[in-house]
Amino acid sequence: MPRFSVIVPAYKVQAYLQESLDSVLSQSYPDLELIAVDDASPDSCGEILDEYAARDPRVTAVHLPHNCGLGPARNAGLARATGDYLVFLDGDDTLAPGALRAIADRLAATGSPDVLVYDYARTFWTGERTRNRLAHRLTEDGPASFRLADRPALLGMLMVVWNKAYRREYVEREGLEFPPGLYEDTPWTYPALLAAESVAVLDRVCVHYRQRRTGSILTTSTRRHLDLLDQYERVFGYLAARPELERWRPVVHRRMAEHLCALYADRRRLPRSCRAEFFRRAAVLLRTHRARGPVPLSLSRTDRLRHTLMRWGTRRTYRLLSSLRSAALAAGRAGAGAGRGLREAALRLHYRCQRLLPLRSELAVFSAYWHGGYACNPAAIEAKLRELAPRMRTAWVCDPAHAATVPAGTVALRPGSAAYWTALARATYLVTNVNFDRSLVKRPGQVLLQTQHGTPLKRVGLDLQDRPAATPVTDFAGLLRGADQWDYLLSANRHSTLVWEKAVPAPYTTLEYGYPRNDVFHQASSSDVLELRERLGIPAGSTAVLYAPTHRDYRRSRPEYLDFERVLRDLGPRFTLLTRAHLTYGTAPLSGDRHPRLIDVSSYPSVEDLCLASDALVTDYSSLMFDYAALDRPIVVHADDWEAYEAARGTYFDLRAFPPGAIARTEDELIDIFTTGHWQGSRSAQLRAAFRARFSTLDDGRAAERVVRHVFLGQTSGLPPVVPLADRRPAPAAAPSKPAPALAQEAPLAGLSPSLWP
Repeated sequence: MPRFSVIVPAYKVQAYLQESLDSVLSQSYPDLELIAVDDASPDSCGEILDEYAARDPRVTAVHLPHNCGLGPARNAGLARATGDYLVFLDGDDTLAPGALRAIADRLAATGSPDVLVYDYARTFWTGERTRNRLAHRLTEDGPASFRLADRPALLGMLMVVWNKAYRREYVEREGLEFPPGLYEDTPWTYPALLAAESVAVLDRVCVHYRQRRTGSILTTSTRRHLDLLDQYERVFGYLAARPELERWRPVVHRRMAEHLCALYADRRRLPRSCRAEFFRRAAVLLRTHRARGPVPLSLSRTDRLRHTLMRWGTRRTYRLLSSLRSAALAAGRAGAGAGRGLREAALRLHYRCQRLLPLRSELAVFSAYWHGGYACNPAAIEAKLRELAPRMRTAWVCDPAHAATVPAGTVALRPGSAAYWTALARATYLVTNVNFDRSLVKRPGQVLLQTQHGTPLKRVGLDLQDRPAATPVTDFAGLLRGADQWDYLLSANRHSTLVWEKAVPAPYTTLEYGYPRNDVFHQASSSDVLELRERLGIPAGSTAVLYAPTHRDYRRSRPEYLDFERVLRDLGPRFTLLTRAHLTYGTAPLSGDRHPRLIDVSSYPSVEDLCLASDALVTDYSSLMFDYAALDRPIVVHADDWEAYEAARGTYFDLRAFPPGAIARTEDELIDIFTTGHWQGSRSAQLRAAFRARFSTLDDGRAAERVVRHVFLGQTSGLPPVVPLADRRPAPAAAPSKPAPALAQEAPLAGLSPSLWP
């Protein structure tokens, strides 16, 4: 028998059904049967199921004679299930890549529990994806499996059937089945959790829960929402028949009260004509099944009052309370808005007054990445400034969440505060890699250094005027007004100089000095590298590959990344993957996969540390490749969507014709490059040398000193000379590259697609 029976009911979901079925059949864990149930859907769902059943023996298509609803449709699939575990998936939702393997591994690790609870993420029609806000309750700390009494907070999560795997023998022994009507999950999920002798959790997103803009029954106004009352009646009937579960009555009663109040408050669901009936029946239900006893879940005073009023059936008082609460919230928002307006006016006046005072010649203000932490070129320049000019006072603009990254000798400034505006008004030096506040009025005598934050492969500035899909804003005039305030623009290489001068034309002076953030690559020692690897948890002797893709302008959601589980499996135990999301996607992990050799470093503050700790870089079109080239370590380009990326954003040269190393168009080719050793072969080294000769000529470890001496100390001559490429000794990798096989030394390369090399 298969390990999993995946049951998928389908009704009016033809637009999403194929994606849902594919998400199951493409799982890296193939030991499954897929039982898809056509609930007499009037669209093409039935035909789609038959097509899948005809081409994949793991698929069983079931056709119901008439529409029965989700519950009976699931029961029809349940009757045909033969797997060890049951997994339910709605026809418009999808399984996350690698979900079944993660579930199988967790089941094995926890002793085959009756129920395994895993996490989900909501995927909105806008492309946004958000993880369950209660995911912290799925922490895997503590016993591998447990009784619900040990972790009752699990009852506070969404009571749905599709975020759990159920042992089939347990389901059959308990006689669990779905009732008709809406909210059919409720009388299944409560008994399944309450009666289970063993429960386990998996802290991983396994289901993508689609939030449709239209068509969802949960956002449709119908009296069928009164079915919720009947479903809770079934739950309490189950408790009444099981005296040993009676102690759960207060908790379930509280959860029912929350659910009923939430449904009553949602005017999208209950039609006006049946709201009074719902309230009246809800009051009876709450009174009938109320139990005395402590409720081990927190309850606010307002919620307690709402529950009491509904239980008493005082609908008018309940409505009055809701109206007063809404009015209070609105008044609070209006008051807060008025308060903000007065505060902003006071700060503008404060800033104007401060600009009348003399500049402070020994004050420099720094920022990076839109009020982010201590990072990038500004951080390297700030550190060198304190070293070469200890008399200088420095301040760093950052949100409070990043204040801990600021060195002890530097003042952290909260954006928008009075101290922030004082510093912008009085500092002689302003340094950033993006832009300061648009309200900044640059004074005579102030010096603004724009460092930028990467060598441009993709188009920037005015070169985006014919690329509307890639332009986050269309205020090119504002862009130029900001550039007019720059005194200096820092450039990493001649390519960057030419691009910026054309894309952002303004009367600044270009300092072609290299990137200060890369100085550390020539200053770190072998012991520094080993210390970083130990801090990141990289196993000793492992080859660490940093995977750092850039964002996609043509997508509103995150792109699909590699199947990390498969990559690690095929590469073998010698490799460890460090995965880092692009800044625009926040610090959320690239993958929910849990693997001992998969380390997500998206929230790690220093990308330079990650470069030092790794032995190779895999990226797509990220400017990080230009920085990594300064380390003279292998780089592999994974260009699986070059045509789409080029069409949407545009690039300044064809990366496929002038890459820093081997190029993979697919995941298979990427794996081949590493398993055959071509990533560190002679051809890869030749390409990297040519790339370094074009883009890395200035990154010699002394860029920050050149900048500080020129901009802050006024030294325009006698600056540190550039060290020739041949004479540089960047920090060595912790896992020295082994000689590649003889085959890998040749070009073209047998066994690999010729497109892997230009």
